Amino acid sequence: MASSSPKNLTTTNHLRHVESMASLPSGAGKISHLNAVILGEALASEENDFVFPSDDFSRQALIPSPHKYLEMYKRSIEDPAGFWSGIASSQFYWKQKWGDQVCSENLDVRKGDIKIEWFKGGITNICYNCLDRNIDAGLADKIALYWESNEPGFDAHLTYSQLLHRVCQLANYLKSIGVRKGDAVIVYLPMLMELPITMLACARIGAVHSVYILLPHKIVEKLDCKPKVVITCNAVRRGPKTINLKDIVDAALVESAKNGISIDVCLTYENQSALKRESTKWQEGRDVWWEDVVPKYPTTCDVEWVDAEDPLFLLYTSGSTGKPKGVLHTTGGYMVYTATTFKYAFDYKESDVYWCTADCGWITGHSYVTYGPMLNGATVVVYEGAPNYPDSGRCWDIVDKYKVTIFYTAPTLVRSLMRDGDEASCISNLVYTLKYPVQNYVTRYSRKSLRVLGSVGEPINPSAWRWFFNVVGGSRCPISDTWWQTETGGFMITPLPGAWPQKPGSATFPFFGVQPVIVDEKGTEIDGECSGYLCVKGSWPGAFRTLYGDHERYETTYFRPFPGYYFTGDGCSRDKDGYHWLTGRVDDVINVSGHRIGTAEVESALVSHPQCAEAAVVGVEHEVKGQGIYAFVTLVEGVPYSEELRKSLILTVRNQIGAFAAPDKIHWAPGLPKTRSGKIMRRILRKIASRQLDELGDISTLAEPGVVDQLIALADS
Repeated sequence: MASSSPKNLTTTNHLRHVESMASLPSGAGKISHLNAVILGEALASEENDFVFPSDDFSRQALIPSPHKYLEMYKRSIEDPAGFWSGIASSQFYWKQKWGDQVCSENLDVRKGDIKIEWFKGGITNICYNCLDRNIDAGLADKIALYWESNEPGFDAHLTYSQLLHRVCQLANYLKSIGVRKGDAVIVYLPMLMELPITMLACARIGAVHSVYILLPHKIVEKLDCKPKVVITCNAVRRGPKTINLKDIVDAALVESAKNGISIDVCLTYENQSALKRESTKWQEGRDVWWEDVVPKYPTTCDVEWVDAEDPLFLLYTSGSTGKPKGVLHTTGGYMVYTATTFKYAFDYKESDVYWCTADCGWITGHSYVTYGPMLNGATVVVYEGAPNYPDSGRCWDIVDKYKVTIFYTAPTLVRSLMRDGDEASCISNLVYTLKYPVQNYVTRYSRKSLRVLGSVGEPINPSAWRWFFNVVGGSRCPISDTWWQTETGGFMITPLPGAWPQKPGSATFPFFGVQPVIVDEKGTEIDGECSGYLCVKGSWPGAFRTLYGDHERYETTYFRPFPGYYFTGDGCSRDKDGYHWLTGRVDDVINVSGHRIGTAEVESALVSHPQCAEAAVVGVEHEVKGQGIYAFVTLVEGVPYSEELRKSLILTVRNQIGAFAAPDKIHWAPGLPKTRSGKIMRRILRKIASRQLDELGDISTLAEPGVVDQLIALADS
């Protein structure tokens, strides 16, 4: 996978890949006038290599220039203890400060057990820092949460003071049923205000929350943390569909009981807009209605002070094989890191209204719906429903309704909304005109409040980036195209709005304290312009500490492949200007006749075709080439399938990448199997491509399970 120029040399200079951007007045190397665009002044076309922040935006930005970034980045690498302890001391409340050692780490399996600790001995509480600290600072009456129902016209809100009262009531109830510091609480709630309330209530009393978006019995049966309570709701509406969540939980509890794990209490919130309580299946003695008990408890609750290294939450990730991984994050370092990354990566201002479309069942919902924003005293929008319900203008309707200034979402949602079109595209660019018919879903809304956009979850292809920038952001909003993982806790490589020019599709440069390195198959660092395996040197405060109950797997998966480094599992390219380009998971690399091809690269080429709305690529066995390229393609609305179009798509990939990357199979896809947060389930696509239809596994967590049958029906078309 790795490749580099002959001049590449390994070096220990940790600033070598960020200093280059400030070496010329342009801030990013030699850039001609024709290949640059300034925010608010022009559209970013297929030919624009750089998108510059406007002078006005940069003047008001927290990080206004490459020089300021380099100054802070250099200190964060050369003196990480001083850098992070300075932030921790000045911006957070600690009941007791940590000892002399800010950080203790070993990332080299050859030197002993892997260990990461930050601020150990420091005593704090993340709920206190999210709520009480902000109220004491004068934010009691500031809106903390806006909640928008799946059905237009139904909404609610809570101030920081009201949110604290609700959190304390639930915390007191949990204590009354015996939940104590260190106990696990299973959470299976939709995007109601009760979800962040539950997370904060657990944190307040030192309990460890474990929020699920996946079918819980697949994971509960493997838990040995012995949870005392499950918190859920009876049902949720997602678009026109009703999902009976409690039925799923009931089945999960039956399965967990078979494995010797008995849970005494199932606290159930009545979501009346989805299902009335009289229609809800009920087990007397175990099931309790939230509304019948929680509001009776006091609105104040003492804080359980915890050590910085005490567990905060478990988040289970399910891979394509084997047992789910229980990623364990602790309190202090995670608190400092998520708050700091949120502040700088979104250029957060006190007047901002922030909306992240992710579900709290994912790490994004933990770090950038609940904890990161609230630690900064932000106003957060929480949306219960589907982003295209009742039509594909819903997101922009919500943006206008709440005057959202920061909008953070996934590339899959961007591409889905691209598919439905806009009218501005017809004005701006012939390619866009062909690709996105006049639907007016975006431009019938103002969106004038937006000032920063964000992308999360996977690499965003340049054409989607440009549409997001030109149409949604009106060519004036920088895009924080963030790269990070469940395991990292927070952003690792990300643009800082206003600090430097962006390249559509590039995550740009590392965040403070992060040392990304690209290595070859032997683990040797590659300098300069190159491609290889992305690793991280040294720890950062937000890093996960272990896989729950399986530290050996933690070491084997993340630290043994390249001793001395954290191995991300991702491929990465670095260009001549030092910008980082994520190429997708290493296990998503297809080896075609000796050519290692990233699936993201092929997908980006396919989506550049004016009649392709979305694409997902997987590898399949090939008797001659070893592996072949199998592409699932969703067309722009109204475009019919045809052999001519199939050939045109293949030719597009050949022209952009090379003949070796041409797809062996184009599989027409009316839609792709996605989770409710928009993540494509490639595991399912691999099984369909290889015709292993009896091994599809659980598909109940998909936003549209029926898509799977449609894909199977079109397999040989």
